[in-house]
Amino acid sequence: MAETPQTAPAVKPANPNFSSGPCAKRPGWTVAALADALTGRSHRSKPAKARIQKAIDLTRELLQVPADYRIGIVPASDTGAVEMFLWSALGARGVDMLAWESFGAGWVTDVQKQLKLDDVRVLDAPYGELPDLAQVDFARDVVFTWNGTTSGVRVPDADWIPANREGLTICDATSAAFAQKLDFAKLDVVTFSWQKALGGEAAHGILILSPRAVERLETYKPDRPLPKIFRMTKGGKLIEGIFKAETINTVSMLCIEDAVDAMEWGLEIGGLAAMQARADANFKVLNDWVAKTGWVDFLAKVPEQRSNTSVCLSIVDPAIVALDAEAQAAFAKALVARLDKLGVGYDFGSYKDAPAGLRIWAGCTVEASDLAALTPWLDWAFAEEKALLKAAA
Repeated sequence: MAETPQTAPAVKPANPNFSSGPCAKRPGWTVAALADALTGRSHRSKPAKARIQKAIDLTRELLQVPADYRIGIVPASDTGAVEMFLWSALGARGVDMLAWESFGAGWVTDVQKQLKLDDVRVLDAPYGELPDLAQVDFARDVVFTWNGTTSGVRVPDADWIPANREGLTICDATSAAFAQKLDFAKLDVVTFSWQKALGGEAAHGILILSPRAVERLETYKPDRPLPKIFRMTKGGKLIEGIFKAETINTVSMLCIEDAVDAMEWGLEIGGLAAMQARADANFKVLNDWVAKTGWVDFLAKVPEQRSNTSVCLSIVDPAIVALDAEAQAAFAKALVARLDKLGVGYDFGSYKDAPAGLRIWAGCTVEASDLAALTPWLDWAFAEEKALLKAAA
């Protein structure tokens, strides 16, 4: 167990941004990276469409998306991308919904209470665990998050998904893309947003469709009205323009430029493998610290299932565990607020629906040196808050 620091550390992280979305910008980013953004131009203009297409092409290259998969930029962030497909395509067959944290649970609510589908199975697990993946029926459609952003629990691989499945696999990969290996051969729908692993700006989502997903859209007509921003077909055919820079609604050319900048940085540092390696190295910093620190542990119980991006931690010191849930949450918030006030680290508290604790973003845009600088401050802040708690007892 590490000794409790008695004085504040001398070195602060150079970049104190550890939010799980919007996440830290890529190293070296300044607003000058957006100087050439086509602000004031129509997104339908020829140069603007070329820049939007550049963002799509870079996504394919950097994320290694198969050539026959479509990539579209859609409204309303990752949520919009997921909802577009759920509302447009679910109901053709039964669906298995997997949930082990708040966003997966949100998709369950939408499918059960909003879409009100008849044949829905829910396979869920508490925070810190995965459902039994062996129970998934791939004759049905399957909806799941690759990486549980609010629990720090991810699927370790795609080996549990058969290649010859009958249903579609619909994967919310927003906090996994670019940091974890996505096996596109096993995924029919993949969604994410720029503000996670790319450190990009919010509001727009990315929707990636396999040929099987396109076939579903073209052959299945749901018996429910679809708002304009959800419509991906016309006359029984895919609206190809959505996947060729003709976005459904107006995109921010500042956001487009920022996403292009982030992906060009990703290619410059060595591409997808290098981005994944950075996230793994960042996780190692936190993993090594947790291994020698007695007051904190991973929320994810199984090492192979621990996220290398949204690292969720529980405070396990006996004195804190003995408190009621409200007091535990207050303690964790006070620890975070202490370091926020000092400019050491921002926005790394656990998600509002998750168990009390910490959630530290360790994706590829974060520097390992900043995480290494953060951990002594975490030890110090814990000791300070525990001393206050003891004094008040």
